[in-house]
Amino acid sequence: MDAPTMLHASLAFLTVALILAALHRPLGDWIARVYSSTDDWKIERGAYRLIGVDPSSAQTWQAYLRGVLVFSTVGVLLVYLLQRTQQWLPYSLGLPAPSEHLSFNTAASFVANTNWQSYSPEVTLGYAVQLSALTVQNFVSAAVGLAVAIALVRGLAARRSGTLGNFWVDLTRGTLRLLLPLSTIAAIALLAGGVIQNFNGFTEVSTLAGATQSIPGGPVASQEAIKLVGTNGGGFFNTNSAHPFENPSAVTNLLEVILMLAIPFSLPRAFGVMVGDRRQGYAVLAVMATLFTVSFAILTAVESAGMGSAPDAAGGAMEGKEQRFGIIGSTLFATTSTGTSTGAVNSMHDSYTALGGLLPMLNMMLGEITPGGVGSGLYAMLVLAIIAVFIAGLLIGRTPEYLGKKIGPREIKLASLFILVTPALVLTGVALSFAIPGVRDELEATSIWNPGVHGLSEVLYAFTSAANNNGSAFAGLTANTPWLNTSLGVAMLLGRFVPIVLVLALAGSLAAQDKVPSTVGTLPTHRPQFVALLAGVSVLITALTYFPVLALGPLAEGLS
Repeated sequence: MDAPTMLHASLAFLTVALILAALHRPLGDWIARVYSSTDDWKIERGAYRLIGVDPSSAQTWQAYLRGVLVFSTVGVLLVYLLQRTQQWLPYSLGLPAPSEHLSFNTAASFVANTNWQSYSPEVTLGYAVQLSALTVQNFVSAAVGLAVAIALVRGLAARRSGTLGNFWVDLTRGTLRLLLPLSTIAAIALLAGGVIQNFNGFTEVSTLAGATQSIPGGPVASQEAIKLVGTNGGGFFNTNSAHPFENPSAVTNLLEVILMLAIPFSLPRAFGVMVGDRRQGYAVLAVMATLFTVSFAILTAVESAGMGSAPDAAGGAMEGKEQRFGIIGSTLFATTSTGTSTGAVNSMHDSYTALGGLLPMLNMMLGEITPGGVGSGLYAMLVLAIIAVFIAGLLIGRTPEYLGKKIGPREIKLASLFILVTPALVLTGVALSFAIPGVRDELEATSIWNPGVHGLSEVLYAFTSAANNNGSAFAGLTANTPWLNTSLGVAMLLGRFVPIVLVLALAGSLAAQDKVPSTVGTLPTHRPQFVALLAGVSVLITALTYFPVLALGPLAEGLS
């Protein structure tokens, strides 16, 4: 990386870091108050009466889980139904209903906070479905992730309690007190930056060459805001945040990066406040920030030094990147969207250099903890912290403890299963795609446009994105087929809700314990040594799990 590129990257990174540092304390404290307050707003009390919920009643982890699963199941059914009846809805723009397998995939995707899109949104879904199905799920699926993270924090903070709070209260507060206000502010800012918001449908225009072109409109700013704030990622247009109607300039690009990172980087502050030790939040934040910084630096260096005559002439690997963002704006966005669970893209990851395309994939394989999705990043990091203190306990021969809670056989089994779920889904999905003769033939004939090693990378990226609930794609894979729509939809649902089951069971187990006093043998979990240990555990788990398949895909391509 030459000096001007390094300076540009450093200034962009520093700008983001300073803004996030300014937001970290007030937003983190507000999140803690949202979920700790005993007061209910009038509109919230009305919602509780409507659904028959007593907001003062706390739930066991089993009851909390039932609420999550029932609510999400209803969400899948409603989104599927709205798609299948699209042609009869207002503002359908004359578009037909999507196929059964595509409707299932999309319903699973948005309820699982993945927002994987096997279709071109502007020519597939009308405004009624975009607003009543997809945008609604952008809010509530993010609120579900927040609720699960807060339940785990309560489990760590509780003393001999059999309860984790009330899911319906957490869902309502997360939506009304946090996501809705932030999204409103974000939508206004995006509108000021040039993002469109209208109900114009398709407008026929004449091009300079004398041809006619159909230009889509739509209520974009409102959906763009929550797609970013809730780390959802689904685009209103097929090219997502590379489209000038969604992301017009370098200024809006920076704003969108901030919106994706604001809540995930503030949640560690909320965690520290709620457990009564802000140092613990800073330790978690340090790991998230360190891994994010390293990923951005490597990706920018690789893409800036893109090998070949065309990259040399362009000053870097510019294929698939927008000129208005350049390499730095593209790699910063890619690191952010795959380091969170957003999945939005402003450049085509499929066009990145082989080793450059590896970095977004690795961000997801880490479990999206850099800093992760809204809620999901925090609870994934806390599970890894539990594994880290267990490993440290084995090394020094003492009973592992985290925040005064003993990590026994039950807790470590749940944590171990948590880190195995998504790799199992990814590797099984990729293996079945190439092992079943009929499916392999369909992939080779229809889906994979780049045969060979890169084609394997595209399929690996797709299942990694789905199982980790990211939603971004390499963009060289045609995924709108019965097999990929169905298998990726199943991977998204299992990748979202099996970990949630394990996290809530872990939270319940921790909540039932009393806190044990610290002794000279207690491992301090707020010091740099633990930060290094936690970062090392996070990377090591990924390396051991995914290295063999990476060696067959992006590593093989990059070293060839």
